[in-house]
Amino acid sequence: MSTGAYSEQGGAAEAAVEAGQENTPTSSSSGAAFGLFSSDFKKNEDLKEMLESNKESLKLEAMKRMVQLISKGRNASDLFPAVVKNVASKNIELKKLVYVYLVRYAEEQQDLALLSISTFQRALKDPNQFIRASALRVLSSIRVPIIVPIMMLAIKEAAADLSPYVRKTSAHAIQKLHSLDPDQKEQLIEVIEKLLKDKSTLVAGSVVMAFEEVCPERIDLIHKNYRKLCNLLVDVEEWGQVVIINMLTRYARTQFTTPWKEEDAALDENNEKAFYDSDSEERTEQTQAKPYIMDPDHRLLLRNTKPLLQSRNTAVVMAVAQLYWHLAPKHEVSTVTKSLVRLLRSHSEVQFVVLQNIATMSIQRKGMFEPYLKSFYIRSTDATHIKTLKLEILTSLATEANISTILREFQTYVKSQDKAFAAATIQAIGRCATNISEVTDTCLNGLVLLLSNRDETVVAESVVVIKKLLQTQPTQHSDIIRHMAKLFDNITVPMARASILWLMGEYCERVPKIAPDLLRKMAKTFTAEEDIVKLQTVNLAAKLYLTNSKQTKLLTQYILNLGKYDQNYDIRDRTRFIRQLIVPNEKSGALSKYARRILLAAKPAPVLESVFKDRDRFQLGTLSHSLNVKAAGYQELSDWPAVAPDPTVRNVEVIEPVKEWAPSLEKSKQPKSEDKFYSDDEEKEEEGSDSSSSSEESSSESEAESDEDSEKSSSDSGKSSSESEAEQKKKKGKPTDADSDSGAKASSSSADSSSDSESDSENDSDSPAPQRTSLKAKPKVEVKSKPEVSLLDLDDFSPVPSNAPQPPVISSSLLSDLEGLSLSNVSSTLQITSSCFGPVKTYELLHHMTGKGLSAKYHFPRQPCLFQPGMVAVQLVLTNHSDHSLQEIHVGDRSPASLNVHCFNTVERLEPGASVTVSMGIDFSDSTQAANFQLCTKEDRFSVSLQPAVGELLMPSTMTQPDFCKEQKKLLGMNETSATITMAAANTSSHSINEQVLSVASVGVVPSSPNVCRFAGRTISSGVLVLVSLELQGSSTALLTINTEKSVVASMLLRDLKQVLAQA
Repeated sequence: MSTGAYSEQGGAAEAAVEAGQENTPTSSSSGAAFGLFSSDFKKNEDLKEMLESNKESLKLEAMKRMVQLISKGRNASDLFPAVVKNVASKNIELKKLVYVYLVRYAEEQQDLALLSISTFQRALKDPNQFIRASALRVLSSIRVPIIVPIMMLAIKEAAADLSPYVRKTSAHAIQKLHSLDPDQKEQLIEVIEKLLKDKSTLVAGSVVMAFEEVCPERIDLIHKNYRKLCNLLVDVEEWGQVVIINMLTRYARTQFTTPWKEEDAALDENNEKAFYDSDSEERTEQTQAKPYIMDPDHRLLLRNTKPLLQSRNTAVVMAVAQLYWHLAPKHEVSTVTKSLVRLLRSHSEVQFVVLQNIATMSIQRKGMFEPYLKSFYIRSTDATHIKTLKLEILTSLATEANISTILREFQTYVKSQDKAFAAATIQAIGRCATNISEVTDTCLNGLVLLLSNRDETVVAESVVVIKKLLQTQPTQHSDIIRHMAKLFDNITVPMARASILWLMGEYCERVPKIAPDLLRKMAKTFTAEEDIVKLQTVNLAAKLYLTNSKQTKLLTQYILNLGKYDQNYDIRDRTRFIRQLIVPNEKSGALSKYARRILLAAKPAPVLESVFKDRDRFQLGTLSHSLNVKAAGYQELSDWPAVAPDPTVRNVEVIEPVKEWAPSLEKSKQPKSEDKFYSDDEEKEEEGSDSSSSSEESSSESEAESDEDSEKSSSDSGKSSSESEAEQKKKKGKPTDADSDSGAKASSSSADSSSDSESDSENDSDSPAPQRTSLKAKPKVEVKSKPEVSLLDLDDFSPVPSNAPQPPVISSSLLSDLEGLSLSNVSSTLQITSSCFGPVKTYELLHHMTGKGLSAKYHFPRQPCLFQPGMVAVQLVLTNHSDHSLQEIHVGDRSPASLNVHCFNTVERLEPGASVTVSMGIDFSDSTQAANFQLCTKEDRFSVSLQPAVGELLMPSTMTQPDFCKEQKKLLGMNETSATITMAAANTSSHSINEQVLSVASVGVVPSSPNVCRFAGRTISSGVLVLVSLELQGSSTALLTINTEKSVVASMLLRDLKQVLAQA
């Protein structure tokens, strides 16, 4: 049999043996009961005879059968003496199998194993690498202190072996020897230091594991090997990758500065930039403190672990995810999102661990997993613990934009047959209602509907959650408290009954007739109630005695007498305490004066928080994080150092090899010159087109620096790049502060690309920059060569600036043409838009004082966006109030980065006093969250925020009255929001109501009866139907109802309409 065949077979056999070792309880006695052979003694004798025969084939067959039994978890220790005799066999295959057996039982049969120690020592010098490794493995498995010197000598020899497989085995043996005799630590560290320098991928994982077990505090051993480990990582075996990644995570937290604080500081500086602009000293201090350049070694680790996110091993993916979470800049952490979501297709055990980590991540950074919301929807086949975790994540991801979708899912989950899951869903609805104030009323109404559910668990959980929600705003919900009192007789779950009693006692003054009656009912059943209900009954009696003593004095005395003789001492104690507190007498003293302040004090509303909120104190992916308890052997991640330690400790000094390989270095100069040739060529092209910016220069600088740090031999190319950069700077002039900022960003992002060669990395990392700069550089060319305008360049020109107002984007003739198209909803929308157009409101985007002469105002034309149907059309009026012309006005960076914006074309030049109207399209995703972006000129950048009114997120929809009523019936329950409003006298006619509603929202008027006004529209981004109806109930009151799946849109629109209709 060949060695290659053995490596597979031997590996499988070893894995099987390890599995058997974990699953089988071992026995110390050699005569332990052997389940298989005790029932059939002949088989045992048969194997013994075969092992003692002279034929190699019979011995080989016996050993194969025994290894097979071991892999199944059977005990074969009583055959140890017969097996040991064959350890000196000349047959290699037989010897391998004997060693597999001995590794399994050497620790139990130590005395017999010691007899063969000379054989093992001889085998350590065997020509076959697998025999040498197996002998070392058996030797290290004999747990006898007397052979420690022999083991140490064997490990040192094996660490210098030519075979990487033997060196790997020696790394495994180090851990065994350290656990047997910790005093050998110093000698073992020397061996570990030697093995860490090994360049074999086979050894790397095992030696790092030995390092973690023996001396994890010796970070200095990693310095020189850090870059080598980062580069070898992709080729190391999967479990070795996990160990190395975890070790490098701890290492990086001690050697590099935080990439997070600088981001936060940069954001703060951008926000305050305009305020401090006049103070030159402050600004110079900011620019000095601002630049954060990531250590090239830090970037190397992030770049080399990124490809492992595609690993088939879930542990590797999880290890990379936790590394990015703890080490990467915040804007790069989302790199791991897709890979973690992919793991959710694995087995339930993997899902459980991954979901726990996602739950922790989603609390701090919702944006990471929001795009994958559907991946966390619950399936009927999921186990309860998986369902609960997904529910936790959905609740954490809930925002104003997606709460409607999530609540719709929750409505389905409440009907689940899994009662524990249904109860958890109701708690999740309560958390959503607390976190997002716009849907609090909707959630409360939905929970009140659940009180009529047949299932006791659902009703009980609803009562408990309603009680917590009512504490946040009790004054508005007296009706709900009355409704719960009516249901009290039908509820049997103790916690729910106690919650209702607490509510009655807390707000007894709001329900003065119901609370005493409920106390009367409780007096009848007091002795049969659970302890928690009795305690709340005593509290209710005390509170009613203080607020309504005339009706409840006798009842209170009766209940206090019952409690005085109760079997539970807690109830007896509470009763005595309450009696002394509320009934004043000579013994009670001064405390009874404060009874009302003690019992009826305002209670703080409970905070509904995620159970995963405090788990971020543990490293992700660890057992401690999973259990939420510090497990044995857990090593805490250290805080980032304030000042980075000396990075030169990671530089590898090469002295002798340089002399040996001098000729090859000369040969390698040719590709270097090729690199130089290409870079020069690129620079010439850049100079010719005049389209390069300082962001490219800074990115090339950062790449040159990182290459110099990682590879000492790239000095020539670094010089050439720096020379060419100097030439470019002479030609183009000094770059501005804003350009240097963008350069820093480009340099950090350019290092993300993973490549083997220097030229590849340059191409990968620089590819986004030329595209971005070419768009911004074209206008420069056009300004210089204005007379020679090509027709091909007309797309890049902005509208000619003038003081005259611009014509509307869609003309009336275009409207009439569009109406004839087959897209019925578009044409109807356009019809209504043309006929029901309200007054245009203009908002200020940028004041001319803040914008250094540039002012910007915007309005919503309420016309379909020509760029993309899901975008909201916005028109900007840019005006130059300064005494000099402004050049290259354009849109810069956006926040959030995922914001979908169609920018206006660059305005080349805006003369003093001139104005220009430009159009934009913004996809707000049916949310009123502001679109933040930069309005840039050639010299400056101004951060602006464009906030849409909720009514501008809609487009009109035509609908008949029957269709309106039909759609309205589909959107009831949690999809309906209503309120009774008081209207101004001037707003009671149908015409005035239509005007006021259309001034707030872009909706279509539905033909209706005189007392009811109806309006219909759809959200622009998702096309969800929004129905508004106003039913006049008297001279000045009306019922305003909004039906839509978007609960947040409904509550905000209701607020705006209520406000405008109440105004005269």
